[in-house]
Amino acid sequence: MKTRQLGADGPHVSAIGLGCLALSWTDDDDVARAVIHSALDHGITFFDTADVYGSGRNEELLGRALRGHRAEVTLASKAGLVDGGVDGSPDHIGTAIDASLYRLGSDVVDLYYLHRVDPAVPLAESWGALASLVEKGKVRHLGLSEVTPEQAAEAHAIHPVSAVQSEFSLWHRAPLETGVIEWCRANGAAFVPFAPLGRGSVNSLQPLRAVAERHRATPVQAAIAWVLAQGDHVIPVPGTTKRRYLQDNVAATRVALTADDLDDLALTGAGVAER
Repeated sequence: MKTRQLGADGPHVSAIGLGCLALSWTDDDDVARAVIHSALDHGITFFDTADVYGSGRNEELLGRALRGHRAEVTLASKAGLVDGGVDGSPDHIGTAIDASLYRLGSDVVDLYYLHRVDPAVPLAESWGALASLVEKGKVRHLGLSEVTPEQAAEAHAIHPVSAVQSEFSLWHRAPLETGVIEWCRANGAAFVPFAPLGRGSVNSLQPLRAVAERHRATPVQAAIAWVLAQGDHVIPVPGTTKRRYLQDNVAATRVALTADDLDDLALTGAGVAER
């Protein structure tokens, strides 16, 4: 598995990670554990969860599945989204990290995101609370989710932003249009796309199929390869509950798109479902 660096001072991780949200949708813990172990077998070292996924169950699943492998992986979690809203208050953040560490069975989170900016709390207060967790040794690096370049810059002036996570795919290109991906590149932060295969139903995929055929790849692999091609600092975290889909996703790291491929995909954007 190829690797990419998670921020200017962060660890090198697998070029794609595993987004664990979808594992909350299965009632069979053995299925979730099998997917996580298969990810390890395929060289994935970057795992993404959040305290709100499954109301904490997702972190528990991940913590149990990674027992005995914790030193091999980079673990990301998030705080700030709560049932019914957003809470970026320092008090909530201080409580949330301890609960996450307990569920994950770890004494430190490698990358901790502010899941959403709380409009009722100044970003500087939320980010300052997160920075204090680094000082206390509970967190190694900090990230933001779904922010503007201006918000990222405000936080970065207080404490380095190691990663920004946003929805991004061939069918959802807002981070390119707003400049978030470029901000990350210019400031030594990783950009971590979630839902890199889109959210809609499959529709009008001929350009993607044509590109995939040129590389003897699947449309899914070509779609993830397009995301990877947006910069060496881009580390997508596709999610799945199927080991066979996981293998397909991992193979995307071996697809090197050409300038002609990227031109052909420039207007592609109908929708493909996250699996």
